[in-house]
Amino acid sequence: MADAAALVVEPVEAIPGLLVVRLPVMADSRGWFKENWQREKMVALGLPDFGPVQNNVSFNTVRGTTRGIHTEPWDKFVSVVTGRVFGAWVDMREGASLGARFSIEIDPSVAVFVPRGVGNSYQTLDDATTYSYLVNEHWRPTTAYPALDLADPTVAIGWPIPLSDAEISEKDQHNPRLDAVTPMAPRRTLILGAGGQLGRALAAEFPSAHAVGRAELDITDTAALRAWPWHEYDTVLNAAAHTAVDAAETERADAWAANATGPAVLASIAREHRLTLVHFSSDYVFDGTATSYDEDAALCPLGVYGQSKAAGDLAVATAPRHYLIRTSWVIGAGHNFVATMARLARDGVSPTVVDDQVGRLTFTAELARATRHLLTTRSSYGTYNVTGTGEPTSWADVAARVFELTGRSPEDVSRVSTADYYARNAPTPDSGATIAPRPASGVLSTAKIEATGFTPADALTTLTAHVTTC
Repeated sequence: MADAAALVVEPVEAIPGLLVVRLPVMADSRGWFKENWQREKMVALGLPDFGPVQNNVSFNTVRGTTRGIHTEPWDKFVSVVTGRVFGAWVDMREGASLGARFSIEIDPSVAVFVPRGVGNSYQTLDDATTYSYLVNEHWRPTTAYPALDLADPTVAIGWPIPLSDAEISEKDQHNPRLDAVTPMAPRRTLILGAGGQLGRALAAEFPSAHAVGRAELDITDTAALRAWPWHEYDTVLNAAAHTAVDAAETERADAWAANATGPAVLASIAREHRLTLVHFSSDYVFDGTATSYDEDAALCPLGVYGQSKAAGDLAVATAPRHYLIRTSWVIGAGHNFVATMARLARDGVSPTVVDDQVGRLTFTAELARATRHLLTTRSSYGTYNVTGTGEPTSWADVAARVFELTGRSPEDVSRVSTADYYARNAPTPDSGATIAPRPASGVLSTAKIEATGFTPADALTTLTAHVTTC
C-alpha cells in the first residue's frame, strides 16, 4: 500500500480539549487501510489516554441524515469508516467557552476527540455512510444528558444540507435551545477522611469538593467503595488513615485495612474510572537512620503504622494517575503536639520532651496548598515529599519554641532521650498498650516539588502564626 502522511493531532482553540486527528490512510487498488485508534502513537502526540470501553457504529442510509446535538457525559473518539460527514460540536460545559462551536468535514483520514460535556452532532454527505465512535463509559439507558436544538440560532451551525431537507429523528426535532439548557457541570473532587485535621484543610482549600467523613464513606468497607458513584468524580483526595501510631501495634487489622487495603481498592477504582488519586503518606515508611530521604529512598518501616503506610504507598503507585504525597510531623486545627504544648504552657506545666527525634513540621494548610499546586500545574504523576522548610528540629525544640511564643521560658521544657522517655512512661503490663518504634530522623527532601514551582513555607515561621490560633 502507498505511504500516507504522518499522524497529526491538532487542538481546536475555540473548544478546550477538542482535538482533530489527521489519520494516515494507506490506499492501493484493493482499497484503503488506516489505524483508526493507535493508543501509543496518539497519546505520544497529546491525545488523552482516555481508556475506551465501548465501540459504537452508526450506519446512515441516505445523504443528509443528521444526528445530535448530544452531550453525553463521557469522552468520544469519532471517525467514519465509509463515506463523509459534516461534524459539528458545541461546548455545553459550564464556563467561558459555553456555546462555542466548531465544525469540520470528516472522511476516513480525519478523526475528532470529543471531551466530556461537548455536544456532538453530524450530517452525512454521502449515502451509505458508516460513522464510528469509541467511548470511555458504558452506555446505560438511565443516563440523562443535555441535548441542543440543531437549528439553535445562537450557535448557528452552517449545515451543508438545510435541516428542512435533512433526515432527523423525532426526538432530535424537539431539543431545547441553548438558553434553556442546563450546562454540564464538571466532574467533582471527592475528599475522603474529611473529619480529620488534613481533611478539614483540604475542604477549605477545595470548597467545591464533596467532602465525606467515615460515617458517609468508610475506606475500610470495600463493598461501599465499589458501590460509590465514581462516574461523578475525576479526582479523589484520600486523607483517611489510621494515624494512632502506638495503637496500631495492637490494632493491626484496623491499621492495615485503613492504610493499605483501602488505598489498594482506591487505586483499583482509579484505574477503572480514570481518576486522579491523591494519597498522603508519612516519614514513618523509613527507619530514620538516614540524614534525609528523597522520593526514591527504599522503604524500610519500623512499626505497624509505618509498615501499613508503606504497603499503601506501593498500592497507590499502581494507579496510572496518582500523586503520593509524603509528609512528616503534621499539624493542623484540633488536637496535636503543638496544641498540647500550648495548653501545657498556659496551664503552668513544665513538660519533658524527647530531643533525639529530628524532622520538620508540616502544617495541613501547606499540604492542601501543595495538593492544589500539583493538580493545577498538572505536574508529572508520582511521589512528592511535602514538609515545611528550614533547619530540622527536635520535638523538644518545637516545644521550647511554643513555650517562648506563649510567654513561658523555653527552659521550662526539659529534654530527654526517646529511650529514657519511654522507660519512664512505659505502659503497665496489664494495660494491653504498646509503644511503637519511631524513626530518629523524619527529614524529607523537598527538592522534587520545588522543581515544579512550589515553594514550601518555613516550618518555624508558620509555627509562629499557628500558635496564636491554639
